[in-house]
Amino acid sequence: MSTQESAGRARQNTIYRDGVFGKRPSVPTDFAGLEAAARRKMSPKAWAYVHGGAGSGSTMSANRAAFDRWQIVPRVLRDVSERDLGVELFGRRLPAPVLLAPVGAAELAHPDADVAIASAAGELGVPYIFSNQGCAPMEESAAAMGDAPRWFQLYWSTDDDLVDSFLDRARRISADAIVVTLDTTMLGWRPEDLNLGSLPFAQGQGIAQYTSDPVFRRIVRERIAAVTEKPEVKVTLGAVKALLSMTSRYPGRFLDNLRSPEPRAAVETFLDIYSRPSLSWSDIESLRERTSLPVLLKGVLHPDDARRAIDAGVDGLVVSNHGGRQVDGSVAALDALTDIAPVVDGRLKLVLDSGIRSGADVFKALALGADAVTLGRPHLYGLALAGRDGVRDVTANLLAEFDLTVGLSGLTSVAEIDRDALRRV
Repeated sequence: MSTQESAGRARQNTIYRDGVFGKRPSVPTDFAGLEAAARRKMSPKAWAYVHGGAGSGSTMSANRAAFDRWQIVPRVLRDVSERDLGVELFGRRLPAPVLLAPVGAAELAHPDADVAIASAAGELGVPYIFSNQGCAPMEESAAAMGDAPRWFQLYWSTDDDLVDSFLDRARRISADAIVVTLDTTMLGWRPEDLNLGSLPFAQGQGIAQYTSDPVFRRIVRERIAAVTEKPEVKVTLGAVKALLSMTSRYPGRFLDNLRSPEPRAAVETFLDIYSRPSLSWSDIESLRERTSLPVLLKGVLHPDDARRAIDAGVDGLVVSNHGGRQVDGSVAALDALTDIAPVVDGRLKLVLDSGIRSGADVFKALALGADAVTLGRPHLYGLALAGRDGVRDVTANLLAEFDLTVGLSGLTSVAEIDRDALRRV
């Protein structure tokens, strides 16, 4: 029995065996049940941030509808007793074509946040893309993964020295790739957050990559030194809570931070410089001089942008609409993949992000041209329900379902999954 067969049948059998003794899974094995359980567990602000999408949520619905337009056509009477779902990405052999997506401000779901996700990913050998808007420094997340693969997501700041510092830190933690997020040069209109007046970064949540960075800390000190008048602050209960939140998350002793202007200045500085709306193709082309790591562009949805990315010399694309969180009424990520894959024609690695909820979804994405997929909201729901173990179980369940879907479709490897395995509704 191969490793991947064990990941599928053995996980299924373990759950059934535990059931004989009255033990049920700590996290639901279906997405609808998982999402409902997470909603009951999470605070209103956490739920709004993790679950919410742009505008009416039509892009999130479109992501799911795109998967439903394709049906798997199983083949029978083939020897599928042994399967190998491993893939190679950027010189690293992975057990399956699945990565954990970067999610900012994950501490909203669980206090252990990024480190717990990293530890779970490390146990399974699944790459975790460290969020630039993480709640722990990338070095801490890397330490929790051991030798397991990790990538780093880059939000291109208005300060190029800070960009270079992030890239250097990613190199030093042995990141396998850099994922440059292009679709969040400004925040989309997200009513679930707006109706609560809730932006976690304004509370000091999700900015640990910045407050742990020497260049960012220098920028903060310079901004403080440049202030000639003390800003007037209206004292309210909300303002006090926000100040305590910023202070508790800033490096150093709490009481020292409480007396210092740095925690509040760090938040203000982050909000000013974290992303750059003027980002252009010339900046992307400069990455070859800034880093030797493979570079992927995240947020590409148009075939012409894919062509331009090939000319820019990048190594891959993450076809993504940010999980429906940026543009209401956007094209579904899977539909964009079907347009982009023929254009790329194997010259770049393609990763599908947005809408992955099951092993069957992974199968369909690969059949339509993806080399791998990322898992987003589901692993955050698992984190909310059971911390590190919840992330591990949600991910292991998806890998098991993917393995069984491949075998039950009459295939034995990722290389065999192609468009012939699908029928469009």
